[in-house]
Amino acid sequence: MSGEISDFKGFPVEFFTFFEKLKQNNNREWFTENKPAYEKYVVAPMQSFIVTFEPRLVGISPHFIASPKKVGGSMFRIHRDVRFAKDKRPYKEHAACQFRHEAGKDAHAPGYYLHLATDGVVAGAGVWLPAADKLLKIRQRIVDKASLWQQVLEAGEMRVFVEGIEGETLVRPPKGFSVEERHLQDIKRKSFIVKRRFSLQQAQSAEFLSEVADTYLSAAPLMRFLCAAVEVSYD
Repeated sequence: MSGEISDFKGFPVEFFTFFEKLKQNNNREWFTENKPAYEKYVVAPMQSFIVTFEPRLVGISPHFIASPKKVGGSMFRIHRDVRFAKDKRPYKEHAACQFRHEAGKDAHAPGYYLHLATDGVVAGAGVWLPAADKLLKIRQRIVDKASLWQQVLEAGEMRVFVEGIEGETLVRPPKGFSVEERHLQDIKRKSFIVKRRFSLQQAQSAEFLSEVADTYLSAAPLMRFLCAAVEVSYD
């Protein structure tokens, strides 16, 4: 498939223009009429990014997958699930992709993430709302390997993530964990994510590939810890 997709040269201006227009016309009639533009300016550049990025991803860790398939690949679908939502807008007003672990089956597995919207671009890494058994393993490893977790927090390469490790937290310690735990604030987390922000101008350059790769590589201390916790390979 990679031979059918051109090398990444940056996300075009039209990529972001499409989402500006979608914000004003988030309905099925408009999207159907403008689907050719979506395919040309959003899907094609995203597939190009995924394919061109794959060798860099392998260099970071050979256990994460970059797939340009439009369905079931790294790119998230643009359709929103509105069955139980108060917000009935049918389409997401951003584009995103995830390079998830080969052992993962969904977006809740350890992985790398890229989010592109008109108000900014974010590259991130970590695990978002893992299943209860995986979350327990991560929390328990933070307790059992407290000094190693401290090394993750203090790792020099992690300084690019100016907001540190993020993720919604519980009000109280989770069941089975003491208020005296060394890293209680992190133990209370339900997700473990680091993010780095980029401008739209940066995303429009071919150099964006290297900037995202550097970002993911900087997350290695966290990703190595999380992968070990949930018993999947990183190196």
